[in-house]
Amino acid sequence: MPTGNGGFYLYLHGQMRRTSSCGVGSRVAVELQLDHRYTGGPIHPMPAWFQRPLKAAPMALRNWDSLIPSRQKEILRYFASLKSEAAQARNLDRAMRVLSGQRGRFMARNWERGR
Repeated sequence: MPTGNGGFYLYLHGQMRRTSSCGVGSRVAVELQLDHRYTGGPIHPMPAWFQRPLKAAPMALRNWDSLIPSRQKEILRYFASLKSEAAQARNLDRAMRVLSGQRGRFMARNWERGR
């Protein structure tokens, strides 16, 4: 994430920090290389527990279709990580609410009019 002064913050999962011996606030040097073979990476399939209600709600479906592909991919990746039916139900409710045009928070963002 850009810091505004030419630097970046790199958020690391706890296991990654332990493995790399980095702590919160550690400074690290990172080297990036472009992979010309990269074609967008894997995308998680849309789970049926999301697809059915989405197809039944025309406004939510229109707003889903208008999301940029990377946002759709981010949401599907998040949904794939949900293990319990309770977590799926909570997140389905939040997703459908904001995609249906209501204001709300979903995936650490404030949503307005389904975007």
